[in-house]
Amino acid sequence: MVLIHPFKSIRPAAEFSEKIATLPYDVLNSVEARELGEQNLYSYLHIDKAEIDLPETLSPYDDQVYEKAASNLQEFLQKQWLIQDDQPLLYLYELTMNGRAQTGLVTCTSISDYTEGKIKKHEFTRPEKEVDRIRHIEACDANTSPIFLTYRRNEQIQTMMDDWKKTHDPAYDFTSFHDVTHRVWLINKPEVIEQLVVTFAQDVPALYIADGHHRTESAVKVGQKKKAAHSDSTDTAEFNYFLSVIFPKEELEILDYNRVVKGPIEADFFSRLEKNFTVIKTKDGKPTLPKTFGMYLDGQWYTLTAKDKILSDDPVAGLDVSLLQNHVFANIFDIQDIRTDKRIDFVGGIRGMKELEQLVDSGQWAVAFAVYPTTMDDLLNVADAGKIMPPKSTWFEPKLLSGLFVHDLETN
Repeated sequence: MVLIHPFKSIRPAAEFSEKIATLPYDVLNSVEARELGEQNLYSYLHIDKAEIDLPETLSPYDDQVYEKAASNLQEFLQKQWLIQDDQPLLYLYELTMNGRAQTGLVTCTSISDYTEGKIKKHEFTRPEKEVDRIRHIEACDANTSPIFLTYRRNEQIQTMMDDWKKTHDPAYDFTSFHDVTHRVWLINKPEVIEQLVVTFAQDVPALYIADGHHRTESAVKVGQKKKAAHSDSTDTAEFNYFLSVIFPKEELEILDYNRVVKGPIEADFFSRLEKNFTVIKTKDGKPTLPKTFGMYLDGQWYTLTAKDKILSDDPVAGLDVSLLQNHVFANIFDIQDIRTDKRIDFVGGIRGMKELEQLVDSGQWAVAFAVYPTTMDDLLNVADAGKIMPPKSTWFEPKLLSGLFVHDLETN
């Protein structure tokens, strides 16, 4: 069973919540972040991507960037744009997009639970991406953005969360990027906090990383380093935990994560495709069933339906993204490692089919593939099997905003 840990969140003063909260650091490049930051002095991007406050010629991984992040965090606190709660609390974070709501419990989760496999992963991480967040966490002495976790719904926990929302006013309530409404409640009754802690400890066997594998690894490594440096600390020391938002998997939606590929398209391309897929022309490339794919080539959409001979009951090999990788990208284009091969790129489903058409019609890309979304059950099954999904298998919407919660590690 898993531990949750109430904490004294650093968070926006109510009047600044909408101005401070922003898209996560890893969905914006430095140019996009700089533009948003120039328009908004309150934006959390001044902390999360502090290179926007330094010369453009400076590397985003320069020492000065992390020093600036730490000083900006302190400045936000001094100006009381950010405040810190004076007692450990839990929080509820509700996001509503296109009429669909999801509510997560904001808490800290245990590094020990992660190292012992109770917080399960489904992706590999890249060391160079971990280093950036490690340096950011160390400079700020804080988990500066949350990990997006999920679990199989527990009715007692759900009832407690629903009841709290019904009987208390939200601390924040605003609509922001992509017309998503964000609402936050503070759970400040000790008996309710204790009941939630006990229920997770008794009834929730595992948590799963939905999004944020690099942030998780970074937070864990910082926490382990701090624990080694503070050998006289107790298990309740803040660096033994990392900031998380935990949603029941039944409330989450994974969008398609589509692919574009650079040519050339060989003369035998269709004959090679038809060995493993039934190929027909269509007007709309969006797949409506598992094991089918949309393909856009030379101004025409096609539907590719996987033949029975390539289907698999294996939780990884049977994924739609695996079928496409193994029987199209690897076999036909010789793209073996999609993490490093520059001939392939990825387009989140939030951008729609028109984005795929525009990328191919521009001539920059030769062909686009639309993928049926991975399901939450797929994700949990892969994690339970101790296996790893192919890169870029999941695209979650809506995105958790950064800046609403910061976890102070309390070692400075």
